[in-house]
Amino acid sequence: MRLKIMLPTKVLIDQDVTKVVAEAENGSFGILPKHIDFVTALVSGILSFEYDNKEEFLAVDEGILVKWGSDVFVSTRNAVRSKDLGRLKQTVKEEFYILDEREKKSRSVIARLEADFAKRILELE
Repeated sequence: MRLKIMLPTKVLIDQDVTKVVAEAENGSFGILPKHIDFVTALVSGILSFEYDNKEEFLAVDEGILVKWGSDVFVSTRNAVRSKDLGRLKQTVKEEFYILDEREKKSRSVIARLEADFAKRILELE
């Protein structure tokens, strides 16, 4: 099977795999090469995949998984990759903390712009 993990800005993974395990709203599921085609919404959690008798993990921030023929496509806003679950947990904390701080700053800037815009409209009247 070909696994392709797509983020808004790049393709994180594009490689042949033998197994994919992910989590949807109704629980975990596994995909093997001859699995039936389907589409599902992924919840935030761990997605694992196997290749060459190795296993890797991704922390996925929600997304959509499409199994179509011999391809598995995953589209997500954010994902962090690791070969070790312990390291993955620490990496997720660090990466998501940075994103959270950026989002807070962005919201603050937008709030100031909106307030300034409203103030200027009131001054015109």
